[in-house]
Amino acid sequence: MTERAPVATEEDVNEQMAVRLAKRERLNASGAEAYPVQLPITDSIADVRNRFAEIEPDTATGVTAAVAGRIVHLRNTGKLCFASLQAGDGSRIQAMVSLAEVGEESLADWKDLVDLGDHLFVSGEVIASRRGELSIMVTDWRIASKAIRPLPNMHSELSEESRVRARYLDLIVRPQARETVLARSAAVASLRRTFDARNFVEIETPMLQTMHGGASARPFSTHSNAFDTELFLRIAPELFLKRAVVGGLERVFEINRNFRNEGADSTHSPEFAMLEAYETYGDYNSIADLTQQLVQDAALAVAGDHVVTWADGTQFDLGGEWARISMYDSLSEAAGVTITPQTPVSELQALADREGVEVDSPNHGKLVEELWEHFVKGSLTRPTFVMDFPVETSPLVRGHRLIPGVVEKWDLYIRGFELATGYSELVDPVIQRERFVQQAAQAAAGDPEAMRFDEDFLTALEHGMPPTGGMGMGIDRMMMALTGLGIRETILFPLVK
Repeated sequence: MTERAPVATEEDVNEQMAVRLAKRERLNASGAEAYPVQLPITDSIADVRNRFAEIEPDTATGVTAAVAGRIVHLRNTGKLCFASLQAGDGSRIQAMVSLAEVGEESLADWKDLVDLGDHLFVSGEVIASRRGELSIMVTDWRIASKAIRPLPNMHSELSEESRVRARYLDLIVRPQARETVLARSAAVASLRRTFDARNFVEIETPMLQTMHGGASARPFSTHSNAFDTELFLRIAPELFLKRAVVGGLERVFEINRNFRNEGADSTHSPEFAMLEAYETYGDYNSIADLTQQLVQDAALAVAGDHVVTWADGTQFDLGGEWARISMYDSLSEAAGVTITPQTPVSELQALADREGVEVDSPNHGKLVEELWEHFVKGSLTRPTFVMDFPVETSPLVRGHRLIPGVVEKWDLYIRGFELATGYSELVDPVIQRERFVQQAAQAAAGDPEAMRFDEDFLTALEHGMPPTGGMGMGIDRMMMALTGLGIRETILFPLVK
């Protein structure tokens, strides 16, 4: 088990900062500069390591390199000092500072001025030490940036709270933190490649909106002094992306930031990244196919395989064809009683009461969904599309072509949480107006998550929107599926109290 890092007292930190500030003053007074604007770097640490990956122990290459990195290990002895320099990608190289190479004055300055955590420039011959460690035998060194605060213990584990609150330290001391950032970058790049191969266009929609919509959620509100009006932070880009489809952009997607003024837990964050995409002449079946490909391509980009390895060592298979199950059928089977779109609210409420399931502002749709989560959700292990939702909870979705009271919507569950949702989009402006009226009535009755009546969106829809399939997927949650981490670990700088 990894040792937990001892907590440095404020007094210890203040003492170390005073010493380091004095070193900063000496550097600046000497003309060496504690924070130079430019350094004669010629190589990256990673490039040097790749070039001399097969070097034998106790070898001199005759090649000079000039690199920079943060000191993450420092050992000063009599006539020979050692420092391990770490680049931003985590690659490291040893710097060896000897009396014979740099002279007495330079070695004395090294011992006096250099601290763990400093950024350092070194140049010299690339060698392998007697133990085989790739090193630079330093002939010239300079402080690239003086660290005033000490680093945490590099060999001990930061607490989760410390990792989240000071992610910059987490990135320095914990390889997995850097790997998660790189994995996320690779996954997002993969999403864009998959869309590009299908001729989708990436667009941007407003984050500040006069009317929040596109999801059932509580918004954050603010005030614009310039327009003297209330504005809302986007809860979803859906209604603007659909405006673009009305305008003739037939395949669009956006990778965006959304904000919902709701609770935070292991799968929810008030600020989160989301992907939304719309494809004309598609439906919820074709958009499910696309979503599966997006996730599987991202897995290949991150792990090189559809079988990904989570942080705890568990292997999870994202390959193959993913199951598609009916919400009503799976609920009926798990509950041991037939539940259909026509089941009365009173019967659903009685079942919820017996099971201890509490539902805010209960109606048929909310009761069905809460009961499904109670009975079925926990049993899903493989990636699964849960199909055909109640109409009451899906005001932007087309009615099912065969089943009355149901809409053509799916939710994708992976690892027991909802990763994405997809629709056959509601494009009939008359029915959409009726749905907005129903939502307005729910809002008037006290439902804080009900959508507002958006006349401007209806006006756009009345100009004609072709049949369309649409989907939304949380980027942070996709990373949870790929890495096995919680949402606060997949977001680089999560919001914390």
